[in-house]
Amino acid sequence: MATPRAGEAPAAPDRTPPQADLTKRQILWVFVGLMLTMLLSALDQTIVGTALPTIVGELHGLEQLSWVITAYMLAVTIGMPIYGKAGDLFGRKSVFMFAIVVFLVGSVLSGIAQDMTQLILFRAVQGIGGGGLMIGAQAIIADIVSARERGRYMGLIGAVFGLSSVAGPLLGGFFTDHLSWRWIFYINIPLGAVALAVVAVVLKLPRRTGPKPKLDYLGALLLAAASTGVVLVTSWGGGQYDWDSPVIIGLSVFAVVAAALFVVAERFAAEPIIPLELFRDRDFVLTALIGVSVGIAMFSTVSYLPTFLQMVNGATATESGLLMIPMVVGMLTATIGTGRLITATGRYRVYPILGTAVMAAGLLLLSRISYESPYLFNAAGMLVLGLGVGAVMQNLVLIVQNSVPRRDLGAATSAHNYFRQIGASLGIAVFGTVFVNRLTDQLAGAPAEVTSGLARGGGGEAGISALTPELLKSLPPQAQELIGRAFAEAMPPIFLYAAPIALAGFLLAFLIREKPLARGTGGAEEAEPGSAPAGS
Repeated sequence: MATPRAGEAPAAPDRTPPQADLTKRQILWVFVGLMLTMLLSALDQTIVGTALPTIVGELHGLEQLSWVITAYMLAVTIGMPIYGKAGDLFGRKSVFMFAIVVFLVGSVLSGIAQDMTQLILFRAVQGIGGGGLMIGAQAIIADIVSARERGRYMGLIGAVFGLSSVAGPLLGGFFTDHLSWRWIFYINIPLGAVALAVVAVVLKLPRRTGPKPKLDYLGALLLAAASTGVVLVTSWGGGQYDWDSPVIIGLSVFAVVAAALFVVAERFAAEPIIPLELFRDRDFVLTALIGVSVGIAMFSTVSYLPTFLQMVNGATATESGLLMIPMVVGMLTATIGTGRLITATGRYRVYPILGTAVMAAGLLLLSRISYESPYLFNAAGMLVLGLGVGAVMQNLVLIVQNSVPRRDLGAATSAHNYFRQIGASLGIAVFGTVFVNRLTDQLAGAPAEVTSGLARGGGGEAGISALTPELLKSLPPQAQELIGRAFAEAMPPIFLYAAPIALAGFLLAFLIREKPLARGTGGAEEAEPGSAPAGS
């Protein structure tokens, strides 16, 4: 029986499944399906970038370009906590399959979109499904694999994120160059269909018991409003609008008010989207804060390093993806390696400590890259950063799942991912503004031949924002070198500014309390006997 929350009537019997009766072969097949869905969701955050110039040219929507990415990211961010709680209440299999279907419908519609408005709307539909894919996969693993064995599975799931950061841009460029940009969405259909079939046939979870639960619709609405405000502020601030503009200030106030009302609503909700008692668990709070630091460090790096490689080293979009492979190798090595070590030893606290320290070291190395630095040095910085991120990112999810009761497993998993996503949005926005301001200062005294070349992109500061690798290559060699050096001077300090954030995560990691990894499935509570297995 679940413990009643403060101020509530006694809770209904625990609806979260204690243990799924699956053979090792069935677990393997389910895991293949989960990996496919995670890959789909992660790829769609990166695959569109290299195709955007072609998309906006064909659909005539340059002024709406950023919304193609923002719509997906916003929908994913909003959907994560809702899917996590819905899985706790209604059964993870049915909710997960619903997310796959929504994602596939959004993919088909995005592929046949005839104008930018349609594409933006359908990308939001895709994102609504994508948020459920990420959370569902992580929570289902906790339902079918014990915490002690879960480390190696989480390691492979974490490796998917690293792989997608390179595979996404490469696939996006390949489909755009050799087939059509529409295939960046159509490719999801066969992979998603296979994942849906595997989950539908193989995954067996115990049925939920007790009265029919009611989702916290008010909390979901307020969380969606607060998330929308945060994502729009971080997407528009310092770019489309000045940080002190009425639009950004108004959105910031809106986000804060919505967040405050959300907290109030959660205090009185019978089944809150993010249960407030989670914040009484020290390890949950610590992992959430460390997750924010990882989000800032990882996503700001992944977002801006390709720009350095293209504008300073002269790489193409596809080549810049290949040049990022050292970071992926580091992430794959660390996520898989630490996951296996956790399974073998049952110890996990050391890896967030080591991971955040190595992550900070990687950021410090990247802060030293320059116009003259050889690629081997740049690659070393990426490798070290990847090792650090890989040692900490997915292991934080394991710590969360080992700390919370079964009834809140999905909500806690989704809340952790939500905070990491918010950290990523903040990091990309803030460091992007710092970078653009530094680049503007670097080019302020540029010779006439450079400013005249920039004028082709719109003139003055607008020309800087419109500067592309193709435009850079069309300028005289002296102008190319001057602009390349300006980028090389403006970008590395953002990695230096991110290092203290990683070090803050390092200090927080020392406060994590190591608890024995549960031998049963689910969260911190022991499995309860007597639940009838079925295909819910």
